[in-house]
Amino acid sequence: MTLALPPAPGSERWTDARLLYALEEVVGRELDRHLKVAKDWMPHEYVPWSDGRNFDGPLDGEPWAPEQSKVSDIGRIALVVNLLTEDNLPSYHHEIATLFGRDGAWGTWVHRWTAEEGRHGIVMRDYLLTSRAVDPVQLENFRMAHMSEGFTSDNGHSMLHSVAYVAFQELATRISHRNTGRLSGDPVCDRMLARIATDENLHMVFYRNLLQAAFELAPDQTMAAVRDVVTGFRMPGHGIPGFERAAARMALGGVYNLRIHHDDVLQPVLRFLKVLEIGGLGPEGLRAQEELGLFLEGLDGEARKLDERLAARRARAAAREAAAGS
Repeated sequence: MTLALPPAPGSERWTDARLLYALEEVVGRELDRHLKVAKDWMPHEYVPWSDGRNFDGPLDGEPWAPEQSKVSDIGRIALVVNLLTEDNLPSYHHEIATLFGRDGAWGTWVHRWTAEEGRHGIVMRDYLLTSRAVDPVQLENFRMAHMSEGFTSDNGHSMLHSVAYVAFQELATRISHRNTGRLSGDPVCDRMLARIATDENLHMVFYRNLLQAAFELAPDQTMAAVRDVVTGFRMPGHGIPGFERAAARMALGGVYNLRIHHDDVLQPVLRFLKVLEIGGLGPEGLRAQEELGLFLEGLDGEARKLDERLAARRARAAAREAAAGS
């Protein structure tokens, strides 16, 4: 049974320090569960090394050209965004290690999560360069620009906000990787990203279950944190050079858009936690719950408009192809 210290005398709010202490046992239990179900895997086993050859430069290899890539156009765009997002792992580690701490169960989880995430960047970069899927010079220039900016979380001010954010963000990352693989046109890429997506799903389960425990301890504060995170959600790669244009292309291409965000990311987590059904809330929690419900209704409406635009776009494209073939 977790020793849940109550809020400080004269205060109805939990501090981050008290919540970290109260949730320590839950973190330990979730860590044990994670280690039992997570399967170690070797990044080098997912890379087609026999396809590799030297690039131009000191080794006098062959310059990169778009026709060398086996992946689709949308696959190249999404792969660059996904890898550049993974590249900022040092900043992510700093953020969560500062917030969650480096000791006890929290610290063990922080380091384990970082080690697992490190595999993702390793295997993606090796695949992209070996298979010549993307322009290596542009990729490195983007990496330098993105990492030089670092990363500052929108939710670093609050432990509850951070837990709520990663519960959704890990699932969003899983969906983005999975859809990128399916749309890449390369079975090797699809298999690699499916392996990464499995990790991301386990990370989501860890944080989702931790968020569930937070609702039991501090329902009003947790509801407000979920409301804030959902209404202001941004993917961690938003600082990537050209991110807005790439995100728009990924939305049109079906990698990640409002409909996917609403149906496949927000709703599964919210339904599992029964967030909109939680009772016994105080004024702060009730207000946050109502505002969250209204936001989701509005987001669903925006997603419906996007669906209609995409359907019309596909219909026009099909008509042009039919006309050209007649």
